[in-house]
Amino acid sequence: MPDTILEMFEATAQRHADRPAMARKRGGAWETITWRGYRDAVRQAARALVASGVKPGQGVVILAFNRPEWYVANLATIAVGGRPAGIYTNTTPEQCRYITEHAEAAVAVVENRDSLQRLQAAGGRPAGLRAIVLMDGEATEPGVLTWADFLARGDESHDAEVDRRTAAAKADDVATLIYTSGTTGTPKGVMLTQRNLSFIAVKAQEILPVGAGDRLISYLPLSHIAEQVVSHLLSMATGACVHFAESLEKLPENLREVRPHLFLGVPRVWEKIQAGMQAAGAQASPLRRRIAAWAKGVGLAGGYADQEGRPRPWTYGLADHLVFSKVRQRLGFDEIRMLVVSAAPIAKETLDYFQSLGLPIMEVYGMSECTGPTTMSLPKRYRLGRAGYALPGTELKVAEDGEVLIRGPHVFKGYYKNEEATRETLDAEGWIHSGDVGEIDAEGFLRVTDRKKELLITSGGKNIAPQHLEGKLKQIAAVSQAVAVGDRRPYVVALLTVDPTRVAAEAERCGSPARTPEEAARCPVFKAHVEKQVEEINKTLARYESIKKIALLPKELSVETGELTPTLKLKRRVILERHKDAIDALYA
Repeated sequence: MPDTILEMFEATAQRHADRPAMARKRGGAWETITWRGYRDAVRQAARALVASGVKPGQGVVILAFNRPEWYVANLATIAVGGRPAGIYTNTTPEQCRYITEHAEAAVAVVENRDSLQRLQAAGGRPAGLRAIVLMDGEATEPGVLTWADFLARGDESHDAEVDRRTAAAKADDVATLIYTSGTTGTPKGVMLTQRNLSFIAVKAQEILPVGAGDRLISYLPLSHIAEQVVSHLLSMATGACVHFAESLEKLPENLREVRPHLFLGVPRVWEKIQAGMQAAGAQASPLRRRIAAWAKGVGLAGGYADQEGRPRPWTYGLADHLVFSKVRQRLGFDEIRMLVVSAAPIAKETLDYFQSLGLPIMEVYGMSECTGPTTMSLPKRYRLGRAGYALPGTELKVAEDGEVLIRGPHVFKGYYKNEEATRETLDAEGWIHSGDVGEIDAEGFLRVTDRKKELLITSGGKNIAPQHLEGKLKQIAAVSQAVAVGDRRPYVVALLTVDPTRVAAEAERCGSPARTPEEAARCPVFKAHVEKQVEEINKTLARYESIKKIALLPKELSVETGELTPTLKLKRRVILERHKDAIDALYA
């Protein structure tokens, strides 16, 4: 196994020099970049970073949608001993500033002028930045460079320094920072080493059915470790070609054009595909609906036979010919070898739906702190509703209290500048305490049953700290308590209780006749008054954090009802169960 990801990249670039490494769509056609061209671009950008004053150990932040320049900037930063840190494109200006300054970034690489404005909106340019590089658009401000002007800085005189830094890279050096939500809402920088990245890349190459010349598609945020593993690292390990989706909106069209061999979707992506297929199916003729229903029954039976090592129903081939093959072609999955879901729990009903169409989805469980995957399901070894088995070369166990513990070469070095959080997650024996509760069955498959930590993970794979949102909501004068809801759901909603000491004054202010919390919870005028203030709070949040809907509860949460602990902390499971109807109505 190579000690560094740089060694792997160099070997792949030499072995597959004239093969396509990346592709993007311009003017209606896909343009490719060879591995030789990719390697030359990384080299040029590395020289430019040296010329821009980036020192070993300093950060370079990247704020952009998936594209070749993202990969180039990321690898170039690693090549000069820097620490790249991706920023989500919808991150708030305040968090953009926090990450940039926390990572001690000397250079920021941003997609366009909108990204530039987002980076500088909260108090001007973040401290410490020597340069901002625009991938697209004209640079008119001091210290802002176009991509071409930035690359032009990297002349041959800096070659020796790039070589020196690349040669000096060690397996235990921090190679990248992955910023993930903390329980207070402040992002934490997960330090991943060269060994972490190269280990996962090698394991992905050994396990996943992808090879040189195969096609991948990149569309999930590259700030997230899952996308970095399945497109960036996997392509470097195998020599596969990554096609960058034009946008999330054009993903269905791009899938049909690219026809990838492996595809990762977060639960929300699979839910959207399912909803679209069900809507289309409802428009079919009665005969076609009957054929589809028959085929789905055969497909589901065939899928469970595969899992148990039994023969499929003899009618499976006919169902595949009549229905499944056409579905695969319509989705762009006609050459697919493996479909994957990760980043958040997925409903068993969704897994069964795709299984019934001959499209089994493999579950992968992991976290940023273990460089992405820690368990994996494969087409020849999977169980629907199970998160897979431990990666070879790693350890997985369940503690006495049921918490899932992880150890191995993929375990992170710690949180950047946060020793306290590191000690809470990583123990003295090298075990990650995942915060998830689970069980491992006799076949070695992990099933995650609950979560000790209180982060919400939406079906889109976004990690959200509920306390952060609840703290803001409780600043509304009419609100006494707040519960953010969104785990495994497409968006965040909130349950709010009305402050009995303020209800009359607030009602009078907004023209509501309500005078008690019970009356306020039923009054549309009072609810509209609260919703208006929630909208103001949403302006301070990232889009994926924003509260889409609220429900006003007629009574406050209490210890007596079992909704609060004796120290007045929320008992979330009890609250979610007790107010299930109200929550379901918000998602109806």
